[in-house]
Amino acid sequence: MSFAIETRDFSLSETLECGQCFRWRRIAENKYRGIANCALLTLTQSGAKLVVEGASQENCENWLKAYLSLDEPYEKYKSLLSEDETLKTAIGYAPGIRVMKQPLWETLISFIISQNNNIARIMRIVDSLCRHFGEDLGGFFDFPTPATLAALKTEDLSPLVCGYRDVYIIDAAQRYAAGEIDEAFLRSAPLDEARRQLLSIKGVGPKVADCVLLFGAHRLEAFPRDVWIKRAMSALFPDGLPESALPIAGIAQQYIFHYARKSGVFD
Repeated sequence: MSFAIETRDFSLSETLECGQCFRWRRIAENKYRGIANCALLTLTQSGAKLVVEGASQENCENWLKAYLSLDEPYEKYKSLLSEDETLKTAIGYAPGIRVMKQPLWETLISFIISQNNNIARIMRIVDSLCRHFGEDLGGFFDFPTPATLAALKTEDLSPLVCGYRDVYIIDAAQRYAAGEIDEAFLRSAPLDEARRQLLSIKGVGPKVADCVLLFGAHRLEAFPRDVWIKRAMSALFPDGLPESALPIAGIAQQYIFHYARKSGVFD
């Protein structure tokens, strides 16, 4: 099964390799394989065409467009951000990136695992978590449910070799399963209140909370701050982002992050 989606202002590699998701592997240039929406998918980009293998167009197209944020008006977003000359320059370093709309639960656990970790190791731990505790979907594994992980003890996670993060994973799962972490609330509450709920989880600090809000709850006003972003903001925007950029600060963050890493301005 395969079908094609026409895209604009989109780069598959920039979107999947920017550190916002951890279940996709590059298997060739502009070709990736990953597990999403209970399917093993292969995505290949050729120019403006995205070829999808592994699911029917009827079952997958609309979901995948939303997942990759192909249904979002990025021309409008980039035009708005480009009113600021520094942001306009930053956009040029990753003009095809999209902030994905990932499952919130999966995003939470993935970013708990991401703390003080490199991307290769994060991907390995997430993959191991799914193989040990996720549902077998026929040779590949779904992301484990909150109820499944909530029933475990920290020692059950020892095969993952995830270190001190095991306590955080179990606490997050137990709070999620008990309804203390509410997806509807995280998507709709004032940002500070949504962040506060996530900060109640052991091991979740402001950066992880904002990553979950941006990449999982699709709160585009969330602005995760890692070392690169703090450094870039201090140098480029010491007084903060322009007011007009604040509603989509998370998208601006992605452009700034790539600019900081790729441009050499901070070398």
